[in-house]
Amino acid sequence: MKKKKSQQDQPALTIARHDFAAINEGSTVGEALEGLRAGGIGERIIYFYVTDDKGKMTGVVPVRRMLTAPLDTKIAEVMIKKTIKLREDVTILEAYEAMNERKLLALPIVDGNGRIKGVVDAGMFSDGPPDHLDKGTIDEIFKIIGVHVSEARDVSPATVFRRRFPWLVATIISGTTCALLASVFDATLAASLVLAFFLTLVLGLGESVSMQSMTVAIHALRTVKPNAGWYFRSLAREAGSALLLGVVCGSVVGSIVWAWRGDGVAAVSIGASILAVIVIDNAWGLTIPTLLHLFRVDPKIAAGPVTLAVSDICTILIYFTIAMFLLGRHPPAGTG
Repeated sequence: MKKKKSQQDQPALTIARHDFAAINEGSTVGEALEGLRAGGIGERIIYFYVTDDKGKMTGVVPVRRMLTAPLDTKIAEVMIKKTIKLREDVTILEAYEAMNERKLLALPIVDGNGRIKGVVDAGMFSDGPPDHLDKGTIDEIFKIIGVHVSEARDVSPATVFRRRFPWLVATIISGTTCALLASVFDATLAASLVLAFFLTLVLGLGESVSMQSMTVAIHALRTVKPNAGWYFRSLAREAGSALLLGVVCGSVVGSIVWAWRGDGVAAVSIGASILAVIVIDNAWGLTIPTLLHLFRVDPKIAAGPVTLAVSDICTILIYFTIAMFLLGRHPPAGTG
């Protein structure tokens, strides 16, 4: 029998308000206000949500900006284009978390075509309309939301163990795999002892860049519905920064090796490895949370251990493979 979902795991649409105010981006402020008066608006209006002719959300206009703008001003001129939107499948807990993290009084929920399906707002935590609250009250509301999220996450140790241990097994497996892989390249390691000195540093760089990329990806996945276009755009953006980081870090560490040990081949090998590791592990940091999200696995719990596991294995393979070819020493036959 399936375990019944808790309230926090239910879709946010079940508690969302549907009396939001939508206005067309092509109208003027005066026309929009006249249309809202004729059609009626809900009692809690924090933002006016702007849509195009197809109903797709294109921006928001805060209440105060709407009421103080000249009536002949086009909505497109006063709206805020860069907005935070929640996916249609977001849970109540995820909506609370996003609201608390972004410190926004309301967040729209959109479907796959960008059409607004509902709005969750901070009014559910107060007795008055959110747009009339003072700063002190607003700060108090976000404290309440934070406590609500914290309590929802405050589960028993046994439950935490069941959720986390299977993913920590990935770390155990990857550590063992890395040890076995390193033993395969013992001849390469023996050819240049300096490789052993910098192995921990290279592993640390790979893990750091993958975790940074993973953190950015998890935050993005809270507000967007990933597809191929989003993934490749994000990958291209991350690849550019990773390439710059790799060139700089590889050059710095390679220079240190050369200056310290006077071994040019080892310096080039370690520097090139750092460049490749940072670029590839950065890509894994984006890819793994995206895949977990697509398979409906909570990336906040699973992405870290899995990303680090894949990152470490790739780092070991890259590090010793480059060293093996540059140093001209191959692992002994029959090893592995």
